[in-house]
Amino acid sequence: MPFKSKEIWTDILQLFRKAWWIEISTDFPNITYYFGPFITSEAAESSAPGYIEDLQDEAAQGIRVQLKRCRPTKLTIEHEENSEYNSLLTTGT
Repeated sequence: MPFKSKEIWTDILQLFRKAWWIEISTDFPNITYYFGPFITSEAAESSAPGYIEDLQDEAAQGIRVQLKRCRPTKLTIEHEENSEYNSLLTTGT
């Protein structure tokens, strides 16, 4: 098995909350997403457009992006205000 130094380094950074994450929040649906971890802010920044494009393709609105050094416990956080959005999905109206 090949030595995976990049993964080990990322794990170490993550342990000490020094890894970089992309936090993307959307207004509709009202969700916060975390993508990462990344070793550098540059790596996170260069990856962000792909995640943004995916959300735009899903018709997300009010997209905001931040790069953060953190250690999220959840990668997707649905906020309670999503009840209107969820009802549109289930009723199809």
